[in-house]
Amino acid sequence: MTAAKLNRKLHRWGALVSALPVLVVVLSGLLLQLKKDWAWVQPPTRSGTAEAPSLPFEAILAAAAAVPEAEVSSWEDIDRLDVRPDKGVVKVRCENRWELQLDAATGEVLSSTLRRSDLIESIHDGSWFSDGVKLWVFLPAALVLTGLWFTGVYLWWLPFGVRRRRRRTA
Repeated sequence: MTAAKLNRKLHRWGALVSALPVLVVVLSGLLLQLKKDWAWVQPPTRSGTAEAPSLPFEAILAAAAAVPEAEVSSWEDIDRLDVRPDKGVVKVRCENRWELQLDAATGEVLSSTLRRSDLIESIHDGSWFSDGVKLWVFLPAALVLTGLWFTGVYLWWLPFGVRRRRRRTA
């Protein structure tokens, strides 16, 4: 079997094997590219009144607990805090993917919205399905995609190489 035939065969089978995982990665990647431009994916960052954060942790927890959708009753219900001093805001990301944006000085709730970007990121890297899928489906699909790139470049270059060889022998 010639190198060209082998490459075409590998390219065809590789595309078939990696088609679904690559489609998931591409579509979720498109959404992630737009996350700052589309509030449905990630809420836009509001601006508070403080130049430096002065809100105590107890006030952050109390403000988060006051929002029913956030489902916060203790620190275990909070995934992380994101402090943006330049905007004067503290983002509270809850375990249920709800995001609160609090004024870093007063504790006033500036925004209360579902944040979908973390879910989309976990779909993008395959961890949403399971760690096994991430390592045994998405990782091999990425490796196959790398192989597709190399075989595709070779198949694209092949006609130019053949013409070049013909010119040399003629």
